[in-house]
Amino acid sequence: MGMTKIGFLSFGHWRDVPGSRVRSGRESLLQAIDLAVAAEEAGVDGAYFRVHHFAPQQAAPFPLLAAIAARTNRIEIGTGVIDMRYENPLYMAEEAAAADLISGGRLQLGVSRGSPETALAGYQQFGYVPEAHDQNGGDMARAHTDVFRRAIAGEPMAHANPQMTGSAGSLAITPLSDTLPDRIWWGAGTRATAEWTAEQGMNLMSSTLLTEDTGVPFDELQAEQIARFRSTWAEMGWEREPRVSVSRSIIPITDDESRHYFGVRAQVEGQDQVGHLDGGLARFGRSYIGEPEQLVAELAADAAIRAADTVLVTVPNQLGVAYCVRMLAAAVAILREVDSTVLA
Repeated sequence: MGMTKIGFLSFGHWRDVPGSRVRSGRESLLQAIDLAVAAEEAGVDGAYFRVHHFAPQQAAPFPLLAAIAARTNRIEIGTGVIDMRYENPLYMAEEAAAADLISGGRLQLGVSRGSPETALAGYQQFGYVPEAHDQNGGDMARAHTDVFRRAIAGEPMAHANPQMTGSAGSLAITPLSDTLPDRIWWGAGTRATAEWTAEQGMNLMSSTLLTEDTGVPFDELQAEQIARFRSTWAEMGWEREPRVSVSRSIIPITDDESRHYFGVRAQVEGQDQVGHLDGGLARFGRSYIGEPEQLVAELAADAAIRAADTVLVTVPNQLGVAYCVRMLAAAVAILREVDSTVLA
């Protein structure tokens, strides 16, 4: 399958430390808008943002995505991912529809249970307490997602007040964006979750780490996850074609600045990492750092990139907009070459 979309994924970090070009929350937001505008001009297809609470990163994606929508015309805007344990599903349905309508239908919303976080059960401080059997809130996240998806699809969510409406009946959330239900993605960290995602009729956002390890390289395990997703999707008989994204750290060494920041890291991060996470083994994908010609060959051999239709390139946003745009333009050129190599 040929890759059709190349986006960026920003973690939105800010820190007031030497070397950081993003010193505050305001700078992080404004630079995110500038990066999306510049990325669109450079031919990038998507602007995606990580969502993290109780941390110096983006926590409230909809104002940012709406602002980007108002400044751009073509680029997809999205999240990777919103932790649904924290969300009020109906309020989120209103926010998502509004952002999507402003963008003209460009919202690609990645949601999931979320990843390990800085706060201990921070969602409880937001007012959402899972039941005793649901220790890390996975069931709660799926329940919130179910209500959210039914709301954006226009299902009635409240009884009408006859004194105000003149009749009995029920009311849906407004506004609605008709095609938004087809653009919800679930961030899956295992093969079983990918199959569940297909059963639900959501697109697959394959995680930057897999919370299982079978001993095979990350890209092969991820490709198996994608194959299981597509197989289950076909079995379900859904009418539309699903979308599948993978995220990759791709840093072309093209000048002294990129060599200064990342040259040494290539030796350490150029291979998969296996570690412990949430009480089990997890496998983290390698980074692709090196000369462009070398990266074309390495990425062409990545089984999951060949299986996906969307690749999200993670950007080191603390190095500033100008650096990230140069890095992205080089990465896009490499991935386009990979695409033509694989298709040939």
